[in-house]
Amino acid sequence: MVSTTQDSTARSGLAAGPNLASPSRGSPLDDRAEPAEGRDASAATATRSDNSTRSARSRDETFVEFIDVEKMYGDFQAVKRLRLTVGRGEFLTFLGPSGSGKTTTLNMLAGFERPSQGVITLAGKSVDRLPPYERNIGMVFQNYALFPHMSVEQNVAFPLSVRKTPKADIAPRVRRALEMVRLEQFKHRKPAQLSGGQQQRVALARALVFEPTLVLMDEPLGALDKKLREHMQIELKQIHEMLGVTMVCVTHDQTEALTMSDRVAVFDHGAVVQIGTPHGLYNEPATEFVASFIGENNALDGVVESVGAGQCLVALPGGLKATALSIGDIRPGGPVRLTIRPERIALSAGGGPTDNSHQATVDDRIYHGDHQRLLARLANGQVLTVKVGPEMAAATNETVDLFWSSTDCRAFPASAVADGNQPSIGRAS
Repeated sequence: MVSTTQDSTARSGLAAGPNLASPSRGSPLDDRAEPAEGRDASAATATRSDNSTRSARSRDETFVEFIDVEKMYGDFQAVKRLRLTVGRGEFLTFLGPSGSGKTTTLNMLAGFERPSQGVITLAGKSVDRLPPYERNIGMVFQNYALFPHMSVEQNVAFPLSVRKTPKADIAPRVRRALEMVRLEQFKHRKPAQLSGGQQQRVALARALVFEPTLVLMDEPLGALDKKLREHMQIELKQIHEMLGVTMVCVTHDQTEALTMSDRVAVFDHGAVVQIGTPHGLYNEPATEFVASFIGENNALDGVVESVGAGQCLVALPGGLKATALSIGDIRPGGPVRLTIRPERIALSAGGGPTDNSHQATVDDRIYHGDHQRLLARLANGQVLTVKVGPEMAAATNETVDLFWSSTDCRAFPASAVADGNQPSIGRAS
């Protein structure tokens, strides 16, 4: 199975894309650290600015499109009537829990699965009947799928060899690909002699060396430890910005998605429930599922007392009340769930709008180095997580005043909460 996957990945087409066949512009970190090879700092900055402008324009052009795509496995519908576009040069991430349909969608785009219904197009042409190796797609897997008996150099050269690229062209293109991921000095090593992060860089270089029009990544950083994973997130983002190739990534890691992506498509139960920029998804979630899945959130359940001007007044257990933005079909007397980010709760009014204020008792204080999390219990017994600075001193059982603005608190209809998503009353979700 491994060799079949590797062959499909390695043979997946050669077309105009990131120009590794032309002189290298250096690694993304090289551009940041020193404008070498005859370029001064202002020239390097101007080049990146020009690349960003061209990239922004190209992302308005649809490159990948899913048109009413569905996938059935017997009676089970894994993907439900998907309509989705990816711009040329865009970095789009499919984010969702296990079983949400994100990997199945990626596999259909790669050609490893065929849609039960609907059409998938690349550059306006249907690829439904094209095998993976004819789709001009590079693939990066979670397990890297490197050939253990080959050196780093041979692994990266393999996609070029199977395309019968002239031997005179292979060596310089492999060299530039390895320089891009800063592994040129390890070219003679075998994969087993590399760290996990280095193996991932080899897999990325192999996916890019044949100049694909599209790169797909399936949980590419899932096997790495936390610190290395965070470092690779930045490297992937910089490589994407440097090359401008279209990338689609699958992950269940929300931090990974927010860090690397131009846009994020959030999957749940086989459907995209919201798609948008990382900033938009984090600050303006359209559903309670998105609010709870992306970032931390405190959840409070209550009943609507009144609605007006896009906001609602909610009665909480124990006689407490809170004002929040109304999201969806909010009606008086209806049950709702309020969500509020831990960093949006303050321990002082601070001069800003604070139309929600409650006394609470500190249950615990958790130190995280650059910040602390207070577990603050309201009078009705519900516990809120509050993010505060590292210098904040609050003793257990101390009484504090909590403040937050209604514009930072969102009310969702309780009926819209996904099945099986049990209330996390007052705790960060």
